[in-house]
Amino acid sequence: MFSKILIANRGEIACRIISTARRMGVKTVAVWSDADRHALHVEMADEAVRIGPPPAVES
Repeated sequence: MFSKILIANRGEIACRIISTARRMGVKTVAVWSDADRHALHVEMADEAVRIGPPPAVES
């Protein structure tokens, strides 16, 4: 089994993945753009990494 996963998603799906991973004892890493700075999945994750400004071409 792995010890940490990167969640390259956002919103409800990311929150469900984080909850399941937590129950399994797996650490989570969320990636976020400036638009998602205060999003629930970013707050829930064990680690969060900023990937840039909101437009996809810039992050």
